[in-house]
Amino acid sequence: MAFITSGRLGASLFLRAARSESLVIRKEHQALSQPSLQQHTDARIKSGGAPETYWLSAFMFSIFMSTSLVTNFFPLYYDRLGFSSVQIGFLYSLGPLVSIFSNLLWGLASDRYRTIKKVLILLLAGQLLMGVLLSQSTAFAVVCIVIMLFYFFFYPIYPLSDNFAILTMQRYGKSFIGIRVWGSIGFACASVIFGFLFQQFGSHTTIWVSIALSAISLSIVFTVQDKSGSAKKVEFSGLLNVLRQREVIWFFAFILCLAIAHRMNEAFFSLSLRHLGANESVIGWSLMVSSLSEIPIFLLLNKYGQKFKELPLLAFAAVMYGLRFLLMSLTQDPYRAIAIQSMHSVTFGVAYFTSVRYITQIIPIEYRSTGLALYTVMWSSVSGLISGMFGGALYGAVGKDTFYSTAMVLAFLAAAGFMGRHLFAREKI
Repeated sequence: MAFITSGRLGASLFLRAARSESLVIRKEHQALSQPSLQQHTDARIKSGGAPETYWLSAFMFSIFMSTSLVTNFFPLYYDRLGFSSVQIGFLYSLGPLVSIFSNLLWGLASDRYRTIKKVLILLLAGQLLMGVLLSQSTAFAVVCIVIMLFYFFFYPIYPLSDNFAILTMQRYGKSFIGIRVWGSIGFACASVIFGFLFQQFGSHTTIWVSIALSAISLSIVFTVQDKSGSAKKVEFSGLLNVLRQREVIWFFAFILCLAIAHRMNEAFFSLSLRHLGANESVIGWSLMVSSLSEIPIFLLLNKYGQKFKELPLLAFAAVMYGLRFLLMSLTQDPYRAIAIQSMHSVTFGVAYFTSVRYITQIIPIEYRSTGLALYTVMWSSVSGLISGMFGGALYGAVGKDTFYSTAMVLAFLAAAGFMGRHLFAREKI
């Protein structure tokens, strides 16, 4: 009996061993015949994540077409509604005011809930809805309320999109400028296409074009994979500690100084051209020149920018801004002013690329969306309010030449600040 039991046990063990060996052989065969998940991932990284980056480039193209529309053609739509220049100026100033709060709010929400895609969906859906309401509004008071809500959803899209592009391209070991450059192309194309479109069909179609662009952008967002800066839980006390760091304070202080000079030019360049005798067509071409000039500098910085330190590059951009505004203060010819506008490449192009790169170094990844939102607040919102409130009074009191000389001084001050911080940091090391 013991012999029979021992034999059964031996046979059972033998069968188990045989089955186990067969299972191992099958798994090895499957592993050899099918690429592993890691191999799929490696292959996707080597290809640059082509489908995802293509859709994200299309998204950048679309949202910057909206930027051109809102910046250049919304005022013409307001004029068609019969609003005065003072009313149009007030509507324009609402954007920077609202964006101070909306950029920070949505940036914090993205960091807190560790999602960019879902926040962008909410923003674009809100922008689409406000566009529909705006198309049905004609009274000034109603337009004020609706456009404030429109700006609440509109402005935060851009810092979040930059962060989306940065995180996507970092995954594939590439620079985000390869995606961001499509924004400049979209802006330039929109300046020409929309100008022709509204000339043929009238500016009353402006809001419907805005609605269409919002719908297109919203559709594209659904095709891309969500990104989050970090798996770490966001602690707002940690964010405050980051923002109190000396290099962060120094950077934002002098980027604000440079941004005020930049916004002074942006707000009053068209007016300056008109005072020099340029018509609307010439002004429109000048906007396209500045936008297209960004593209080659973005491509060059994408390839060679990593060879240079950020603070010296920012100092260089600020010096170029100073020279640009010096030339603007001296010229009395609108066509020379357009040529000077091509310096947008070595001023804004270098400053924008380098600022975003520097932020990714001084702001931890879990606070990246908030950091980029704060940069947008300084570069667009606060500087826009300051240049709008004081720039107009200054321009009216002293004229174009002294106005641009003041912008030149601010730019050179920023250059000294960036270079001083760079040299001070080297001495400490």
